Amino acid sequence: MSNKIIGIVLIVIGIALIMWGYDVYDAAASQLSRAFSGDTSIEAWAGIIGGAICVLIGIKKLK
Repeated sequence: MSNKIIGIVLIVIGIALIMWGYDVYDAAASQLSRAFSGDTSIEAWAGIIGGAICVLIGIKKLK
């Protein structure tokens, strides 16, 4: 039972991280930085990739 609760929590946290990472990616300052340098901020990548990993681990815990 506790694995299912941990899985659900990880999925919720993962979705929140993905949303936060996308918000950072889509922010005006980030868009301006990408326009001039072509680089995406590390915070955006960390949120999106970290969130995806949390979701995948959460799904695995539910099975």
